[in-house]
Amino acid sequence: MPHELPLLSLPGAVAAEGQDEGVAAHYGDLFREQRSLAEGEGFVDLSHRGVVTVSGDDRLSWLHLLLTQHVSELPPGHATEALILSANGHIEHALYLVDDGETVWMHTEPGTQGALIRYLESMRFFYRVEIADRTEEFAVVHLPAGSIAEAPAGTVVRETAHGRDLFLPRTGLKSFAESGPPAIGLLAYEALRVEGHRPRLGMETDHRTIPHELGWLGSAVHLDKGCYRGQETVARVHNLGKPPRRLVFLHLDGSEVRLPVHGDAVRLAADGPEGRKLGFVTTSARHHELGPIAMALVKRNVPVDAALTVGEDETAAAQEVVVAP
Repeated sequence: MPHELPLLSLPGAVAAEGQDEGVAAHYGDLFREQRSLAEGEGFVDLSHRGVVTVSGDDRLSWLHLLLTQHVSELPPGHATEALILSANGHIEHALYLVDDGETVWMHTEPGTQGALIRYLESMRFFYRVEIADRTEEFAVVHLPAGSIAEAPAGTVVRETAHGRDLFLPRTGLKSFAESGPPAIGLLAYEALRVEGHRPRLGMETDHRTIPHELGWLGSAVHLDKGCYRGQETVARVHNLGKPPRRLVFLHLDGSEVRLPVHGDAVRLAADGPEGRKLGFVTTSARHHELGPIAMALVKRNVPVDAALTVGEDETAAAQEVVVAP
């Protein structure tokens, strides 16, 4: 990664891998870090995420034409999230936004900001907007809900029910870590995300995922706004049918040492290891209270009370409904 990620030098930091390379997975005590985060303590380094801004007089009306969310009258300081879909309604980008009165700030999955900016630039036309990749200048830091930590003066803050995302200048990231609340690793953040059934692009999605499958209607998709790319699919599935797959939450057998990984097959327990693949694990985690848990994307017609297994180890899994069949 070209930008500096200084918090990996903090004591005890163990680097994350894969999609989250560049930040700490944990700082030596996963369950303690989870409990702290759940209690509103600490901060999470999300400085590997992309940061994009859109400024100019037409920024909100223009973005309103492109995004799944209603943002034409987005009040300053009001956080929202939105998707960009393909022409067929498949999810291409997930954006986490706030407007500061002059500029829309958004953070995106690591490494996706380049493709996002190329798409936005292709749609500028005559609108008065300026699009910028700010990833080299600003880093995202997350403070959990209930945190009493103060954001540095002048910081753009995106506040949600789950906590506050701070857009910190990278030059102040290390001093924030040294003078602020204790650092919490990404594994703790992800475990609470799985517990909260919150989908993530690239984990709960593949090349054909539509918003209905993940429960993203409402939080990231406004059903009563005007046209945008992919809107026909959103409306048709919402009004006339059901999505082909649905997100589920899984309680996993705690006796297994190995957690299933992203992509591991989900099958009916009764069918055994040679049974038909009904879906795949999207994210798994070890939770400080619930034990091993996961989310998975399965075929819509999988019975909600069916006993399932996941992965080559045939780990037993009991499902909770996230998206209704």
